Amino acid sequence: MTMTMIDTETPAAAPHAEPESSKRREIIDGARKVFFEKGFDGASMDEVAKAAGVSKATIYVYFASKAELFEALVHNDRTRSAERLFEVDPSGDDVEMLLRRLGISFMTMMVQPDQIRMVRMVIAIAEKFPRIGRTFFDAGPCHGGQRLAALLRRQADLGRLRIDDDLAAAYEFFNLCQSNSVKGLLFGVGEQPTPAQIEETVERAVRVFLSYYGTQPRT
Repeated sequence: MTMTMIDTETPAAAPHAEPESSKRREIIDGARKVFFEKGFDGASMDEVAKAAGVSKATIYVYFASKAELFEALVHNDRTRSAERLFEVDPSGDDVEMLLRRLGISFMTMMVQPDQIRMVRMVIAIAEKFPRIGRTFFDAGPCHGGQRLAALLRRQADLGRLRIDDDLAAAYEFFNLCQSNSVKGLLFGVGEQPTPAQIEETVERAVRVFLSYYGTQPRT
């Protein structure tokens, strides 16, 4: 689909549909620094250009607007996070250890200050730029849920889990792991949990999850 008019405030085309280039990556890296420091409204393309070491004109070769640039940053960061999260062997024979490892990796990522800043920024602008909200949701929660659902289905096929709805089970596991920690941080309540606290929360999540979906009796 082509567009006859480009709005300087609305993304013109899905940024992740464009081929990656070193210059584009440099611009996104520079934008990350500025957006995380100044927020979406406070960031300017001049500051992004300075942080990326390029001219503002060069930025507009790759991105039609600040919103489109931020959308590209959101997609880039969510995709990379999902890939790092699922660097596991989906056929590993210890499903409890597999879930524990995924849960700890997931929660360690979710409570990082930059992650919290990103979520806050997306929520703040999603009403004005709904496509950015959709990009975050698709590349983050939806993509992560689909990846975990496939992993759970693999474990079920191997007879280690009893699951009738892979995707629902995946989201349930992620929600169990988050408990109330992430929500509190989003609202500025409480402190970032320690690794020991994350492990404790994930351990409870794994036990609850396996008590319902597991095939082995638990002591």
